[in-house]
Amino acid sequence: MSPATATTEEKQTPHDLTGVSNPSSITGKLSTWIHDTTISSIPDDVVRRAKYLILDGIACGLVAAHLPWSEVAARAIFDMEPEGQCTIIGWGGSKKLSPLAASILNSTFIQGFELDDYHSTAPLHSCSILLPALFAAAEAETSRVFSGQDYLKAFIVGCEVGPRVGLALHGADLLSRGWHSGAVQGPSASAAAVASLLDLSPGYIESALGIACTQAGGLMSAQFGSMAKRMQHGFASRNGLFAALLAKEGYTGIQEVYETPYGGFLSMFSEGVTNFSPKSLPDELISGLGEKWELHGIRVKLHAAMAALHGTIDCIEKLQREHAQLFAAENLRNIEAITTQHSKPAFEHGGWTAPANKPLSSTAAQMSIQYAAAAQLVDHEVLMAQFGADRLNRTLLRELMAKITPTHNPELDSDRRKGWRTVVAVRFVGGETVVAQVEGPKGIIPPATDEDIVNKWRMLVRTCLTRRGGIRSRSVC
Repeated sequence: MSPATATTEEKQTPHDLTGVSNPSSITGKLSTWIHDTTISSIPDDVVRRAKYLILDGIACGLVAAHLPWSEVAARAIFDMEPEGQCTIIGWGGSKKLSPLAASILNSTFIQGFELDDYHSTAPLHSCSILLPALFAAAEAETSRVFSGQDYLKAFIVGCEVGPRVGLALHGADLLSRGWHSGAVQGPSASAAAVASLLDLSPGYIESALGIACTQAGGLMSAQFGSMAKRMQHGFASRNGLFAALLAKEGYTGIQEVYETPYGGFLSMFSEGVTNFSPKSLPDELISGLGEKWELHGIRVKLHAAMAALHGTIDCIEKLQREHAQLFAAENLRNIEAITTQHSKPAFEHGGWTAPANKPLSSTAAQMSIQYAAAAQLVDHEVLMAQFGADRLNRTLLRELMAKITPTHNPELDSDRRKGWRTVVAVRFVGGETVVAQVEGPKGIIPPATDEDIVNKWRMLVRTCLTRRGGIRSRSVC
């Protein structure tokens, strides 16, 4: 194509992207807010909590950097990608990759053991999306020096955008329909954060969001045993970073990407919605921006499993405390049946029945209500050790799993807060039945404290870090 016949889009220079396409649109207002937000405009309590979330995310990356599936991913990416300038968590200075490759691998580590944060009403794992993209962007921009405040501001911006994208699609409804919600919401969060770090103008940010959204996707069937489940937030982290770096150079993206009717983000990802009218809520993207901070909805996990399993674990733990003799080890085979009740997203995410004749993988176990309940019954905890290969398919544990029936209770679907309520009933031989209920698992109601996060950090990194801050051998991590 000659310059004379180039389209308007192809003739655009970076200067044409300074302003958004439509300042009054949802996308325009969001892009402008991302640009205008400064560290001084963010409340002190939000900034403080962000520091603790970052600490938790780094701990999750360190502890998972040398798990078997993490090393498979690392070997593959080291083989296929040339050396670059960006640091790989847990690998010291021995390995560096390009920004895009580093972001996907570091995210895979942070998401590597289901220990990382999640948003309580619009599910996604913010640290596994944002930290890798921001680390990579900072190391890629060799001509600039970023301050800690620059990084914090950008991280907080990403923490605001990601959940709002989910809320515009009715929160956990994406999960109910089989989408990996974090992989759908994540590219927007990553692009927003990197655009904030690079101080892009609103028009460039609109392009970054438009490029990010057209890369969104992720199938929840990955939870049934594939290693790819660990990497899907990495796709989102990489794709948002890629979008922001493209937009930085003046490459244009979809305008008004969220609200465009034909082929727009919300119109397409709301296809299949049957429980809500309207199918999407575009105003959720900008409602309360700068006043209501979604970062406060980010929760820190205190069990090493998918968040929807935590209520079941806490119910079993409560029964073990209240009926110690009944749940003593010698009585576990006297359990006749266990029924658990959940909201629709929790049930459809974790309520699947594990095949009796098929060994469980670590990934599948961390997504199974049956496994979480059985592991708590047998081991009185659900931490990293419970998902080791030597623990997954123990005879007593698999016998107990066969007696556990997760169910969907529609009464728990009525509002977002009630969606965390879990009920567990255990019936013993002879008919004695005991019941426990929790309104929300530890870390949700109430949220983990700053002290909880520091204690979790110490518990996780003591196996991976030397006293001088070095990385221990791969076999330990």
